[in-house]
Amino acid sequence: MTTARTKHSAGRDGHRPLVRVLRDRDAALYLCGVVVSGFGTSALWLAAGVWVKDLTGSDGLAALCMLAVWAPTLMGPALGTLADRVRRRPLLIATSLLMSCLLLTLFAVDSRDTLWLLFAVLLVYGAAGVVHDAAESALVAAAVDPGLLGDFNGLRMTANEGMKLVAPLAGAGLYAAYGGPGVALLDAATFVLATGVYAALRVREAPARRPASNWRRRTAEGARYLWGHPGLRPLVLAGGVTMLCAGVNGATAYAVVEALGHSPAYTGALYAVQGAGSVVVGLLAGPALRRLGGRRFAAAGVALLAVALAVRAAPYDAVALATSAAIGAGLPAVLIAALTAVQHETPGPLLGRVAATANSLVFAPNVLGLAAGAALVEPTGPRLLLPAVGAVLLATAAALVRHPLAEAPSDRRTERP
Repeated sequence: MTTARTKHSAGRDGHRPLVRVLRDRDAALYLCGVVVSGFGTSALWLAAGVWVKDLTGSDGLAALCMLAVWAPTLMGPALGTLADRVRRRPLLIATSLLMSCLLLTLFAVDSRDTLWLLFAVLLVYGAAGVVHDAAESALVAAAVDPGLLGDFNGLRMTANEGMKLVAPLAGAGLYAAYGGPGVALLDAATFVLATGVYAALRVREAPARRPASNWRRRTAEGARYLWGHPGLRPLVLAGGVTMLCAGVNGATAYAVVEALGHSPAYTGALYAVQGAGSVVVGLLAGPALRRLGGRRFAAAGVALLAVALAVRAAPYDAVALATSAAIGAGLPAVLIAALTAVQHETPGPLLGRVAATANSLVFAPNVLGLAAGAALVEPTGPRLLLPAVGAVLLATAAALVRHPLAEAPSDRRTERP
């Protein structure tokens, strides 16, 4: 939705697109919502595993917390259909309020016998996140100038990664002081604040159309559109392969740290450096997308990630830190490029379903990668496993640029509701 104010701002700040994004009221509010909700989510994800470990002493049950959150991603195409059946802003508000209330039930978790409630809440949390992301992607595409979507998505990545640098520490401190219910209360409060942010948006939405087909057919429409689009399919598939390889890399983190001669706590330093790399690339994503186009930008990031993983197992601190920064810079490129392309190329009535389907195809392989990495890291070791993963990523980057489509940046918006 390009307004006169947006056009005037474009003329005055055309050389500063990040400034234009931040000056746009709705875009700035969205980013505030990302920061607030991202802080609570990152804190809860850390605390949930520690909470289960304290109550049971089981590493396996603690690991199930993350699986419970990620599992609903597999149902992304069906859950994303909800974002196309109703107006997106009220859906975001309702989802945030639901989670703020549901998180308060975690005050009842105080023993091994009540852990089922924590896992149930985490499953709903993951499902609500899938719906939330689909609705948000569709609403952002209607509210933000098409020429600034890359900048917005880059800033969104920066905000998310920035929260990952500080929220786990805050969550750990809060958990140590008040236990799991204290962290749950913090996350519930962030959802309430996010609700206020979404309520303050001034996005105009057309009334939701009554669907003419059943849920299964509407879900298939989104998957069919994504798979049949020659520009979106390569980016989404490359994103899935990249996240699969990222999962394998994540499973080798402790082995890499052990080879360096450090305690497992050193992993936190590597993840902090990786997060800093992601923050930087998020700020540069918009200009890079305009200059390179989506596929070349994604391919450059995947290639950087490939080189970083190939040399990461070298037993030197400097190499470990440098490759962690490179991983942080390379990994988000394909994610930002794919999301921006989906927002640019998908008609509004389909956007919730297509965005959710794309998210499933991109992020679900991360779970498989973690499992594969966990199975392979001990028999093969990171010195063999990581270069092999790097080779797969280099082939993925080459496939993206081998026969690129015309990717001249365009401000043309496809049909919106």
